[in-house]
Amino acid sequence: MTSLPSRSAEEKPLQRAEEVNDLLNSIQELIIPFIRSADEDAATKHTGHGLAIEGQGPRTALVEYHPPNKLKSLFDVQLPESSAGKEGLLDVVQKLLKYSVNTWDQGFMDKLYASTNAVGVVSELLLAVLNTNLHVYQVSPALTIVEKTTSKVLAKLFGFGGAHGGGISQPGGSASNATSIAIARNTLHPETKTDGINGRRFTLFTSAHGHYSLEKAAQMFGFGSSAVIGVAVDKQGRMLPSALDEAVQKSKDAGEVPFYVNATAGTTVLGSYDPIGPIADVCEKHKLWLHIDGSWGGPVIFSATHKHKLEGVERADSIGVTPHKMLSVPMTCSFLLGKDMRQFQRAMTLPAGYLFHSDSDEDASAANTTEASEPDVSRPEAEIWDLADLTPQCGRRGDALKLALSWIYYGSSGFEASIDSAFSAAATLADLVSANPAFSLVSENPPPCWQVCFYYNKQDGAADKNCKITESITKKLIPRGFMVDYAPGEEGKFFRVVVNPATRRGLWKGWSRLLRRLVRS
Repeated sequence: MTSLPSRSAEEKPLQRAEEVNDLLNSIQELIIPFIRSADEDAATKHTGHGLAIEGQGPRTALVEYHPPNKLKSLFDVQLPESSAGKEGLLDVVQKLLKYSVNTWDQGFMDKLYASTNAVGVVSELLLAVLNTNLHVYQVSPALTIVEKTTSKVLAKLFGFGGAHGGGISQPGGSASNATSIAIARNTLHPETKTDGINGRRFTLFTSAHGHYSLEKAAQMFGFGSSAVIGVAVDKQGRMLPSALDEAVQKSKDAGEVPFYVNATAGTTVLGSYDPIGPIADVCEKHKLWLHIDGSWGGPVIFSATHKHKLEGVERADSIGVTPHKMLSVPMTCSFLLGKDMRQFQRAMTLPAGYLFHSDSDEDASAANTTEASEPDVSRPEAEIWDLADLTPQCGRRGDALKLALSWIYYGSSGFEASIDSAFSAAATLADLVSANPAFSLVSENPPPCWQVCFYYNKQDGAADKNCKITESITKKLIPRGFMVDYAPGEEGKFFRVVVNPATRRGLWKGWSRLLRRLVRS
């Protein structure tokens, strides 16, 4: 009788832990100096120029910036047939860091997010190590508990504290908004889940300053982007409830089917907060789903000083919140919250016997059935354990862990302090801008959120000239270690400067002096 060869004779022992340890040590030697460069640069940033760093172009800690074709030649990424090993990997990582925007730098004021923080880096590392999918409880038990706990506590802050309140993580604010539309339609018009829209003209409403993700979702779902009706705003960029009422009634009179209203808590350009209570009145009158896009400004719920901007938020049917913006957790981390998660399941559930299984275990037996019938509405949300049954996604990262660990590390009070600090920094900049006769604030003062918007020389009345100067200045700022954005307005283009919790108020005087020098040049 021939004996089988021993396993040890055929296979080498696994040494994955040692390999990870080796690579992490090597990568750490690259990423720590990358982050440290932003810390060191902060010491002199208030002078109006970042520390110059040797490179192939004008370089500060913020970025060594090149146009696309030039960068392609400098950063020529090759995907080899044979292994390039550790040396090849580290070479690419080094160049990646060299030519990337360092969002840890004080000069990054371009978008509605900035760097993460130490606990954010740790949370991403943990998710990479676990590398599991939150579609079903069986393969992600601990992360499922984290997501359900975190989303339920977060939902309670917004007034969704009932037995069935909660939420689900989503891959970004746009995804949260899109999912809310699908849930709203399938809840208010359940026949559409199987039969589609059947030639009806469904309409959705958002402010004229609302995020473009609504139009994106409408075109994906077969409504057409023109089904999203922009509602007039006041001088501060807030939706006018009276205009919403008129627009909904006009849509009804035209034989259309209004079903969804999006109110924005922190618009993308001006940071305005729509008046939720009066909008909720209109939604109740016309029996419409009310969604709050709080992707940007929703986290003010943590601030005793600023949460009044969300007055009436508990009257919404769903709320989108994106912690990777105002709360500085790593991208991506977003939540769709609901007052009744049974609605979410009823709207999204579909049979998948190869994925969702019934179980005799008491905790799991109510999880998800393999039938297409409606869930038992008598069961509390806490019994829905297979989270993919609540979302369009099957593949789901454990992004809730990023908020959970940050919350544990900093506490609600830490979130409040960082939010209030950023509001203070924005107000300081707005004061400096308003004191300069060459600039005209577009934002209120103090700003409603963390972006400060202002024109240069609006009083000249030459919009075309103003646009060119504004674009030119934003480009000239980059090699000096500052990155800001601009947006189109009624009188040309205006600067849009976004602060974040790490922004120091002392930065502004040097930056404003630099801005004046660039204007003169």
